[in-house]
Amino acid sequence: MPLTDTAADDVLDSEATRIQKARLWSDDGWTARVIKNEDDDGWAVAMTRDGESEPALVGPWTMGRDKKNPKPLDAPAFSTLVKTASEVIRRHEQQRHAMLHKNVYVTADARTTKVTLDIIPDEDDPYALLSAIDDTGEQLAQVRVAPNFKLNATSAAAWIESGFLRPERS
Repeated sequence: MPLTDTAADDVLDSEATRIQKARLWSDDGWTARVIKNEDDDGWAVAMTRDGESEPALVGPWTMGRDKKNPKPLDAPAFSTLVKTASEVIRRHEQQRHAMLHKNVYVTADARTTKVTLDIIPDEDDPYALLSAIDDTGEQLAQVRVAPNFKLNATSAAAWIESGFLRPERS
């Protein structure tokens, strides 16, 4: 049975943590809200994770049969929206991780060394940690560097050749 936006058709569980309305669904840590699209006459759906102030995903929503009102939310649509919004967050986290954590491998004297740069984006004092790790996983050195330090094979090799002296500010 399709849900409508009337109070009689709203489905709430006993703890009121699960809301299933035509334009508002909340379950499993997510809330889907069908909203008027500000850019045109259509509708959009905003997916917000519990505890977050901004939606993780906002996308177009299908018009109902009357071509004026939005199609009501339902369980399959909500499930798809949760999966899509979760994927958006996962990709964002992967991108952020890639921006803050870099590594290169340098081979010298028949020894491979992994050099990592971990940026710490502190609001007051951002910095980065430059680390060298041998092929057995043992940390050889670690120094604090500027967060804009450019890690590449050349800079890593120069740092290793210097005996792991702290690189000059760039």
